[in-house]
Amino acid sequence: MRGFIFLLAGLSATTALAHDAPNGWQYPSACCSTMDCRKVAQNDISERPQGYIVRATGEVLPYADSRVRMSPDGEYHWCSASGKAYGKTICLFVPPRAY
Repeated sequence: MRGFIFLLAGLSATTALAHDAPNGWQYPSACCSTMDCRKVAQNDISERPQGYIVRATGEVLPYADSRVRMSPDGEYHWCSASGKAYGKTICLFVPPRAY
């Protein structure tokens, strides 16, 4: 019985941590299915007049797109379908824009 409790506790901890960003904040459930979101390098996302460009997919997300969200830690985070490197964007967390 004790082993079952430890196993259950371990599974619960894994599930909870899967929604956490590396800096401790949580990805919203609308963006993440326990594996879809991850921090990405600044050069993986570029800003153009038409919006944010996700280099891996070539997708253009206009600045007003509902998938674009402010990043709580000032870093880029990308949530893609099934967490795939070339999956369609679910959410993109971006640092505040400079003026």
